[in-house]
Amino acid sequence: MPELLIFLVPVVLALVFLIANYNRLVSVRQHLRDSWGTIDVEMQRRYDLIPNLVETVKAYAKHERELLADVARLRAQAMANSGSAASQAVDEQALEIGVGRLLAVGEAYPDLKADAHFLALQRELTNTEDRIAAARRFYNGNVRELNELCQAFPTNVVAGMFGFEQASYFETASERERMAPSVEQISS
Repeated sequence: MPELLIFLVPVVLALVFLIANYNRLVSVRQHLRDSWGTIDVEMQRRYDLIPNLVETVKAYAKHERELLADVARLRAQAMANSGSAASQAVDEQALEIGVGRLLAVGEAYPDLKADAHFLALQRELTNTEDRIAAARRFYNGNVRELNELCQAFPTNVVAGMFGFEQASYFETASERERMAPSVEQISS
């Protein structure tokens, strides 16, 4: 009987370790998928707001057709992207820059800048951008946790056995966007 216990205890401990780590990896992967879904919902919200913003600006800024067409193209490109977080981030960054240029047009037209519909859309877009940023932070935290589990011993052994792979961060590629604006940029 003691010989059997000596054999069974390590086997049971190894099995418990394997199950616990597998379940932890599954849980983190599900959190990662959930957090990506949150980003996806917020990006869809942004995609829905942009045509309204474009139409509002179009009514005031007839000679800004090229910019309006560019923003519409960037929106379609970002919506069509179903690749990795890294490739989605590239399209989203281009869209953010285009929308920023579109909002800057509002500064050039005092009537547009005072238009209640434009202001409401601008506020809603700003709120959506804030929610996307929060969802990105949550997603990237989940990516960090999954990547740590896939790299750290001994969970990397379990991850390798069951095909868990590292995920890519959803981050901006532009050094300009990573830097905080200076006082001179704000005041000019």
